[in-house]
Parts: sequence; structure tokens; C-alpha cells
Amino acid sequence: MIAEEYLNRSRLFRRLRNGPHGLYVELCASQLVKIGLSRRGTWRSLNLIGDLLNWLARIGSTPTDLNERMVELYLRRRSRKQSIQPGDRAALKRFLLMLREVGAIALAAPPPLTPHEQIFDAFSLYLREERGLAPKSIVHHLPFIRLFLREVCPGGASDLCRISQADITRYIERHARDQSAASGKSMCWALRSFLRYLHYRGLNPLALAGCVPSIRRWKLASLPTYLSAAQVQKVLDGCDRTTALGRRDYAILMMLAKLGLRADEVATLTLDNIDWRSGEMLVRAKGRQRARVPMPPDVGAAVVAYLRDGRPTSSCRRLFLRSLAPNVGFASGCAITMIAKAALERAGIRGYAHQGAHIFRHSLATELLRSGATLAEIGQLLRHESHDTTRIYAKVDIEALRTLSLPWPGGVQ
Repeated sequence: MIAEEYLNRSRLFRRLRNGPHGLYVELCASQLVKIGLSRRGTWRSLNLIGDLLNWLARIGSTPTDLNERMVELYLRRRSRKQSIQPGDRAALKRFLLMLREVGAIALAAPPPLTPHEQIFDAFSLYLREERGLAPKSIVHHLPFIRLFLREVCPGGASDLCRISQADITRYIERHARDQSAASGKSMCWALRSFLRYLHYRGLNPLALAGCVPSIRRWKLASLPTYLSAAQVQKVLDGCDRTTALGRRDYAILMMLAKLGLRADEVATLTLDNIDWRSGEMLVRAKGRQRARVPMPPDVGAAVVAYLRDGRPTSSCRRLFLRSLAPNVGFASGCAITMIAKAALERAGIRGYAHQGAHIFRHSLATELLRSGATLAEIGQLLRHESHDTTRIYAKVDIEALRTLSLPWPGGVQ
């Protein structure tokens, strides 16, 4: 590994290891090797930690006195002499985490919650335990409830009992048009849940959930955004498969384009989810469902090429890893969306309303429909829970829809 090769020849590492805090330096070095940091990143981290240890000695402290406040003081002092690099805070954060893992310093005290954060934490607990919502769904409530509390309940919990129907109506009138109709519906959905919670817990005597109006949005009014088969192939061909990064991105795009997987489903795939004998993958689908998905030979070949010549050595069991250290899985599907967006821009495909991972899912469904697949077959492949979700793709087959149209009254105009 690059970090290990550098440490074997580094005079800086030998000097720090032979110093008064050599045990901590060795533990830190083993951590750098484990996460696969580059040669320059390893040098930067050791140099930073060495300077931190010298600063602690000058002020009469030891590494056992370290905490987040002291790290900020050190960085403030360091910034007077030289600029703080983007990875410096992360390196010191790793050092603090290592010290806590070996019991050298106490665990970090959680920051005090604001009155509004206390309200939302209690509401999140209710959604998780009483309503059974997934963490990702709970997070979607946060921006709407935060804005509502800031405007309607500036005093915190003491103002919850004073919320009235007029407050809710005026608030929705102010913000219903802030973004799209879909965002307005999500805002009303979050407010209804929150107001039900307030009445359920006795924090407000009124059942105000019924006061939240509905945002009109015509069902199936829009067409799905999709690419042609030639455009999808152009995006795939734009990946430089001579590099490790290109092989990873190509395998990700193949899963999006050939299997119609969602971004989150790709990000959460693990090595254990692939059954090479049966040629299937176990996908963590939407709504906490798990589904077995067949893996076509071309998709399997792309994954094998990445595993053999592109995937970094790591103890992480996620299938796709970050290309930069630490080599761990993606935090969410947002990274997959950004990879898809970069691939579309690289192929010169612009001007679409939705330019991310989901456009490949729409493109696959549209191509299957034009190839003669039924809506039921498409819904089964894309793992739709409702047939109404699949029906939207019937609108993209314009030629077939022409045969269903009625003649214009009075003849052709």
C-alpha cells in the first residue's frame, strides 16, 4: 500500500515514533495504512500531528488533554503562519477518534440542542417508533418543520400550544409557491404529520392536521424525462475504462442503464449481495423491501473488471468505494447521482429537466416499452409497488396513442 511504503522510508515517521508519544503515532500510522491514504496525504497527516504534539508540549499539555476545543485553538494558531489545507481538519478528527478508541481521552460531549432541535428530536422519535418511518423519510421532514417552527413558534416548546388554524393557513399561503407543486405537497405532508404529533402528545389541544389544505397537482400530468438508446450508449462509451475510476463509473452506469436501479440501491450494494453462481443480486429496494434482480452478462463483466483492476483494497464490504481515501462506501445515493450527472455532461447531453441517475431508469422503461414489453413486465423489472407508477410510461409511445385519439369535430383543421 502507498501509505505503508512511505512509512517504511519516512524519517519524519521514525522521529515521531521515537518521541515521547510514539505509541499514539504508531496507532495513527496504522490507521493511515488501513484507510489507504496517499503518500502526500500520509506525510501531511504526520506533519500535522507532529506539529500538534509540539504545540501541546509548549503549552504544558499532553495528548490526553485533547478535545475539539483545543484542536480549534491549535488550528487558529497554525493559520497565522500558514494556510489550513482542506484535509487538515479531517486528519485531526481521525487523530481524536483514534485517541478515543484506545481510551486515551474522553468521549466527545454532544453539543447542546436548541429549543427547535429538541422539538424535532422528539418528533423524529415519534415518527420512528410510532409511525415506523425510515430514517431517510424522517430527514425529509426536517427543512419544512424547521422553517415552520422558526416562523410560527419562535419561542420554542412554549409556543406549540398557541398554534391556531389561522397561523397554519397564513403560513401555507406564504410558502406554497416557494418551489414546485411537488415540494408544496411535501411541505403539507410534513406539516400534517407534525400537527398530528402535537395533538397526539397533548402539546396542542386542537386537531389541526385537517386544517392543512391540499396542493393541487394533476396526476400523470408530465412526461418522464428519458434518453434514446444511442444517447445512453454515448454516455457509457464516455467512461475511460483504462483507469480505475473509469471502470468503477462504467459499472455503476451499467447498473443504472441496464437494470434501472435507483441511486440508493446502487450505493448500498455489498459484495455479499451478489450471487455469482445464479447470476443474481439482492437489492435493498425502496420502502425497506429486498428484491432479487438478475445480472446480465454485460453488467457482470463490468463489475468483474472493476473488482479485478479498479476496486481499492479495503475492509469495507460495499461494492462501490470512494476513489480517494478513506476507501469506504458512498454515504448516500447522492454520490451516484453526481457520477451520473458528470457522465451526462461528459457526453454532451444537456438541457433535460432531470439530469441525474433516475433518467437512466426512465430511459430503460421507455426503450422496453418501444421494444414490445408490457407495462406489467416493466413494473416487475423496476419493482413498482403500484401499477399507476408504471402507467406514466404509456404516454411516451406517441405513435400508439395516435390510434386511440378521436377525430376532431368538424374534420381536420
